[in-house]
Amino acid sequence: MSQTYSICLNTQDGKEISFDCTADENLIDAAARANITLPAVCHEGNCGACHGHCRSGDYEQKSHSSGALSKQDEEHGGILMCRTHPRGNMVVEVTSDLSHITSGPVPEPVCEVLAVDDMGGQVRRLLLKVLPDESGVVHSEFEPGQFMELEIPGTDVRRAYSISNAPNWSGELEFMIRLQPHGKFSTWLTDVARVGDRLNTKGPEGSFLLHQAGIAPRRFVAGGTGVAPMLSMLRQMAEFQEPHESHLYFGLTSEADLFAIEEIEELKSSLPNLTAEVCIWKPAGDWQGFTGSPVDAFKRDLQADLAKGIQPDVYLCGPPGLIDAAEAVADELGLPYSSLFSERFLPG
Repeated sequence: MSQTYSICLNTQDGKEISFDCTADENLIDAAARANITLPAVCHEGNCGACHGHCRSGDYEQKSHSSGALSKQDEEHGGILMCRTHPRGNMVVEVTSDLSHITSGPVPEPVCEVLAVDDMGGQVRRLLLKVLPDESGVVHSEFEPGQFMELEIPGTDVRRAYSISNAPNWSGELEFMIRLQPHGKFSTWLTDVARVGDRLNTKGPEGSFLLHQAGIAPRRFVAGGTGVAPMLSMLRQMAEFQEPHESHLYFGLTSEADLFAIEEIEELKSSLPNLTAEVCIWKPAGDWQGFTGSPVDAFKRDLQADLAKGIQPDVYLCGPPGLIDAAEAVADELGLPYSSLFSERFLPG
């Protein structure tokens, strides 16, 4: 009979939740057996949704995508819980509050399409409204930074997208979706989707959330549609008029990729402590803004922050290369790894 070990999860709000896990099962499956639903999407080590940090204990981590978990992250105790098998009692730190770790299954609400808009840069805005379930309950609660799985009507094909609007009582969910050539969801969105259509969803999910302890400055480093969860976070900050001095680094390849500029300008007006910088990697025209990657701009400012004794909380969202580069900059300059919060965008 396989050895059984105790797994203790430390949540962001200082709470604990424990369950048993045998040596031949992973943490996600063991938690589910205890009726604890942890963040997970692919269950194959490819998406990074089940990320955590092992603070003590031995374990074996099965094969996984380096895009979902970098070598540097592993060296700091980073794990993918769907690929982690205990070899002793473990203490694992997660970025979720206890209230975000659900008991029982993740909600799967049906949603109605309210709008499909062209935002520029091959990005579409998809606005959904959560419909009441059979008992009349509207499952629309979410935290800024979380994502939903959206199912193409009439299929079992699902894609995960971050929510870009702030939590609201109306049940609206906004997504900023970059069109992928020949992508199944992209094809549905451009050729089929119409106002009034209904689609199955799953969520909210994910633990890429604002760190609420203290009033450290916040730095948001986003690549492409990785800006979506950042906008959700900043929109809530604006509603609550949070005092944190914040800066958004928004990276795009060229001017042709520009989108969400009006939304960012609106945020700057409503959140006085926010500054924002659009970073174009390969400008083709008479670009007057920052030339380079958002990580380049972030490095410039982090050096100045640390020279003043400022240690900001840093939020990273985008492709794995951007996350790896930003983590390397933080390590090079001496920012504690505990100040970094990230979510990787991986091909669906």
